Amino acid sequence: MTLILLFGGLLALVGVGLPVLLAIGLTSAAGIFVMPGVNFALFAQRTFAMLDSFSLLALPYFILAGSLMSKGGLSGALVTFAQTLVGHLRGSLGHTSVVACTAMANVSGSSAAEAASIGSIMIPSMKKQGYQPGLAASIVAVAAIIGPIIPPSMTMIVYGAMTGVSIGGLFMAGIVPGLLLAALLSGFIRILAMFPQYPALRHHTKRATFREILNGIRGAWVALLAPFIILGGIFAGVFTATEAGVAACLYSAIVSMFVYREIRLRDLPGIFLDAAVTVAMVVGIIAVAGALGWLLSYVNFNQSVLALLQSISSDRHVVLLSLLGIILVLTMFLESLAVLIVFVPVAAYVGQAFGFDPLHLGILMIVTTQLGAVTPPVAVLLFITSAIAEARFVDVVKHALPFIGILIVYLLILAFVPQISTTVPHLLGH
Repeated sequence: MTLILLFGGLLALVGVGLPVLLAIGLTSAAGIFVMPGVNFALFAQRTFAMLDSFSLLALPYFILAGSLMSKGGLSGALVTFAQTLVGHLRGSLGHTSVVACTAMANVSGSSAAEAASIGSIMIPSMKKQGYQPGLAASIVAVAAIIGPIIPPSMTMIVYGAMTGVSIGGLFMAGIVPGLLLAALLSGFIRILAMFPQYPALRHHTKRATFREILNGIRGAWVALLAPFIILGGIFAGVFTATEAGVAACLYSAIVSMFVYREIRLRDLPGIFLDAAVTVAMVVGIIAVAGALGWLLSYVNFNQSVLALLQSISSDRHVVLLSLLGIILVLTMFLESLAVLIVFVPVAAYVGQAFGFDPLHLGILMIVTTQLGAVTPPVAVLLFITSAIAEARFVDVVKHALPFIGILIVYLLILAFVPQISTTVPHLLGH
């Protein structure tokens, strides 16, 4: 009954339009206040303890680096480079969106940032070429979820900080799954181009010459070098994930101000302010979700979920799919980061009971919550791109449904073939 009241209250507060941060904070504060034998001071203690992590120091740095790169001309250079690589394929602008999001993922780590930055460039271009606004918006929204899967990733930092799993190992575990998703999306766009309902996808340009490809590399090489500096430094043991965030900020500032020259000194206060607002929102959700997570643990939520899953089946794969299904349903109604934070202890508890690889489980959690970000009714990425495309939300959802089907297939592939996530980190000693 306590669990029903907690989740019922949380969903009710979100349903009446209260921000997720306040909804989680009020629910957890009220729960701790009325719980017999629990001191209300635990609310403040647990929110502080949730943030008392060295690993979480990487968050503000990577968020700032993403803001600098997004506003520093990097996204435009990557789009131009992507066009030279895949412009000759049918559905060229759709492929370009996928490739650009994949390249941008190496520096942004945020699906919302990718949807906004790449969408502002690609969606108007797609509309001019005859793409239906809903189709253009859905392609960019779905491609944007590659951002948190390919490292560096904000959600990986949060997951690693909460579970003690190596953040460097999570970064390595996301490389192949991220590239696989990009390949699946591009392949699906190629298939859609064969159908008469998508005439705009038949458009393509001539194949780029070797000189044009070199020119594209010349324009984007500084941006393409970023992941080798950030990830190479982590993998080589030169610096930790937190120190890598600092390196990413410095590199982003130098590139944006002195190479692309899109940012000037007078622009920095606004960029810092935007990044600070994002950090405050993310950190606030993490803090109050920590209090809610403690409360759920106090009322034996982890054991209840484990018992529920064991009652469904004793097969570990069925248990895993059931857990992912519960998380996916919740992310259809709640903010994906909040669901991730609340369910990380549950997933870790279930994973330990059934012997799941923590790196594999971490990638599945991140992919599942990102899938929820494009699944109605609360599909944050679809709302972002529909606003850019000036399209009705229902039209965007209609075009997004086939892509959501591909994402579900992708999630199942990752679930049943753990080697996709674990081979690289295990080869490198994680």
